[in-house]
Amino acid sequence: MRSIRPSFTVRRGRSASRRTSPVLASVALASALAFTATACNGDSNADAKPTASATSDGTGDGKIKIPDDIRKKLKEHGIDVDKWKHGAWKNWNKRDWLREANDFINPIIKGLWDPNRMRGANDPDKGVNDNDISGDQGVTDPTPAAVKAQALQPPYHASAATSGKVFFDAPGGTMVCSATVVEDPAHPGKSDLIWTAGHCVHAGKKGGWYRNIAFVPSYNNAGLTSRQLQTAGRAQIAPYGVWWADGAQTSQQWIDKGGETGGDGAPYDYAVIHVTPEQGGTTKSLEETVGSALPVNFGAPAVTKVQSLMARGYPAAAPYDGSLLYQCQDKPGRLSVNQADPTMYRIGCTMTGGSSGGGWVETGSDGKPALVSNTSIGPVTSGWLAGPRLGEVAKGVYDSVSQKFAGR
Repeated sequence: MRSIRPSFTVRRGRSASRRTSPVLASVALASALAFTATACNGDSNADAKPTASATSDGTGDGKIKIPDDIRKKLKEHGIDVDKWKHGAWKNWNKRDWLREANDFINPIIKGLWDPNRMRGANDPDKGVNDNDISGDQGVTDPTPAAVKAQALQPPYHASAATSGKVFFDAPGGTMVCSATVVEDPAHPGKSDLIWTAGHCVHAGKKGGWYRNIAFVPSYNNAGLTSRQLQTAGRAQIAPYGVWWADGAQTSQQWIDKGGETGGDGAPYDYAVIHVTPEQGGTTKSLEETVGSALPVNFGAPAVTKVQSLMARGYPAAAPYDGSLLYQCQDKPGRLSVNQADPTMYRIGCTMTGGSSGGGWVETGSDGKPALVSNTSIGPVTSGWLAGPRLGEVAKGVYDSVSQKFAGR
């Protein structure tokens, strides 16, 4: 069967002018595993002040709290904490951009993600061309018909409690992606893990870890319009709090080969993030807070055996504005980026940048849903999305984060 080479783009977070997204973390992970990228959105306002006085309840002392373990880690990399908290985190020089898997550092800056900053986050992805993809070890199915994304009925906590947005800072500004709360085998019923795209936490082969990564579950839970959001407070935009990344991992393949349009890293474009509440002082986990978490299926079912996949996310690039949660459902086809790498799932879907990292769910024969992929890449013109199949490499990423926090 003759393969086609479509042009496609990485679906990433979004900024005030484009697409992108990440979360802050206080721990470094030792394993070096690869990860890939997809649809995000981002804010070009790179000069936004890094300090903020608001906390999750709208109050605060205006000071940045950086734990001692983060101070020590920053010092090991020659980074001055005082300079960092006063804006040095905006330095994206090659020597200041931590790249390796065990370099991930994400000090919590309370109140940084205020309503204005969240609204301005853009999508970092660049669309791909339909002529840039080779055969799925010989096979890439015809481009699927576009499936119009459907808006979910609010409140999202009732219809999609595990969905949310990931925010982060990148050289191009403030970015956003989508993510899903997933189960943690080390903490049954009390997971603090989320699943997203690799390109929502790491820039790939030409960069390193993004900064100030945070997760907002059930973002805009009431489904307010973009106009209504202009005057909405943090409690309306983030009713279940802001959760900062204190640990993250992606695949080594993404770190080595990922690029702005996915590149050869796309089949490995996934990441797992461990989060902690910005406010602290709570004994409830993320899973307990939102009331749900999805299991992850690493069986990587063959594309031809999957009858239907449902993808969710917060598309932020036109004609969407990032305010509402959408979903698409379709029978997947096959998409190959490189003959030597795993075939990706591909579905028809009109979601755009900002939906990157959003979970793809399959309902098994037992009637229970499980996460089987995430939005990674899509064409510049939209119409379809592709996501990686989750096999042993993905499981290694997942287990690495779970085991890192197993005794905590």
